[in-house]
Amino acid sequence: MFWSALPGAVSLGLIWGIMAIGVFITYKVLDFADLTVDGSICTGGAVCAVLMAAGVNAWLAVLVAVVAGALAGLVTGIFHTLMGIPAILSGILTQLILWSVNLKIMGQANTAVDTRGQYVIISATSMENTAWSILTLFAFVAVIIGLLYWFFGTETGCGIRATGNNPNMSRAQGINVSLNKIIGLMLSNALVALAGALLVQYQGFADINMGRGAIVIGLAAVIIGEAIVTRISRNFAVQLVGVVLGSIIYYVVYQFVVWLNIDTEYLKMFAAIVVAIFLAIPYLKTTYFSNIKFGKKKKRTKHDGGGGVAEMPAEGGENV
Repeated sequence: MFWSALPGAVSLGLIWGIMAIGVFITYKVLDFADLTVDGSICTGGAVCAVLMAAGVNAWLAVLVAVVAGALAGLVTGIFHTLMGIPAILSGILTQLILWSVNLKIMGQANTAVDTRGQYVIISATSMENTAWSILTLFAFVAVIIGLLYWFFGTETGCGIRATGNNPNMSRAQGINVSLNKIIGLMLSNALVALAGALLVQYQGFADINMGRGAIVIGLAAVIIGEAIVTRISRNFAVQLVGVVLGSIIYYVVYQFVVWLNIDTEYLKMFAAIVVAIFLAIPYLKTTYFSNIKFGKKKKRTKHDGGGGVAEMPAEGGENV
């Protein structure tokens, strides 16, 4: 049963990996704690589902969903940059607004998508469709990573990275910090909405609660991916690949937990605890374990009598 469910877990991991890339842009690149994603992923799904139910082509529905996600990021950016609202509160306010907007878009709590009688980009109606969906999603991820690698190498992309790294210095260098934050938030939530649109087509429906806990999944994928690729390379494209791998690993583990018949009601709690632990590791290491050095011993010389610190030679070669 576990192996038969593995393709579905990989498909979901790739879809949520696109969402996790959006979280990576705000959390790691822009250094912005954006909680908009819990609402914008549902916005993307709701827009896509309603348009497809009205007979709109799946690709056009996805494009409109991406634009809707970008507008959600724009609202958060305006709250933060023009109105001076703190980052985390800006995301929460937009998320609350999107709850009502999403209900208004769908007109009800959920909307179905006819995945059998209508063309969809990805589908889970059969094993053959699932295999095709995996290939399609890999293509989506490859194109997204390639475009982001190119974009963040441009002047605008470098400005966004500089803004996240040191906004005060960036402002002193003449960079429009506020504009860069808005662009970063729009790009991030556009990717999140794209993931929502693809998820709706894959599962066959949009639901008002489909985005609940999305930020936890995104953070888990980012942290797992960072743990995988940090020792390999700090290249930006490699980091993005790591985020997607982190999302796939998350859903494979999720499926494994389901296979073990563990109460799935605890899964989000476990995910939140895991994210909290990984986020706390750098602080704990610096605060409580900074004085502990493993595998290092002081070298003694005949001059220190076996108990003191060895004398250091001066530049001229004499001991001081």
